[in-house]
Amino acid sequence: MNRNQTVPETFIVTEPEQAAALLHPVRSEIISLLKEPRSATELSKVMNDSAQKVNYHLKTLEKVGLVMRAGTRNVRNLVEVLYRSAGKTFLLSDSLGLSQETIRKLKGQTALAHVLSLTEKIKRDAVSLMEEAENEEIPSAVMEMELSLLGVEERQAFLQDYSNMLSELIKKHHDPKQGKSTTFHVSMAMYPKPEGGGTT
Repeated sequence: MNRNQTVPETFIVTEPEQAAALLHPVRSEIISLLKEPRSATELSKVMNDSAQKVNYHLKTLEKVGLVMRAGTRNVRNLVEVLYRSAGKTFLLSDSLGLSQETIRKLKGQTALAHVLSLTEKIKRDAVSLMEEAENEEIPSAVMEMELSLLGVEERQAFLQDYSNMLSELIKKHHDPKQGKSTTFHVSMAMYPKPEGGGTT
């Protein structure tokens, strides 16, 4: 990649080694600083760390494909290698099979990335269902709503109440025998409404 190439908006994390790199605090910081090309020397100044240590982590990130070379430049008769992140945001693939505990450890916007991951799963499932359907309507439902919450405590209380209510509904209507019944996937996603109003 040269300096003029555009960094993809989203990079799909498909390998365990990539997920492990995102879990590493120093490496995740490096990735966040590489939205624009930078050298190991530049990164070391921003991070207040040694160039040798930063370069070591850069090599590891390059090896697993989370950063890539974006060209070189001459600085005082020395050639510096420039690096860029492989994407502006990183999305965990369902194929990774990461536990919820591992996902929670990811810093930055991991919760939102998980929402994106869920969205992709729903999209793939919907396409598969449409391909399997033979002129029959697929039983499905979507519910959207908005609510205003003052802070973290209210948000947590709402999520707890919602989770309890949903658990009771599932317990009430779920067919434990699963004989001729159809299994449905139920999901919930919650996130702040974008200032611009989001998509409609």
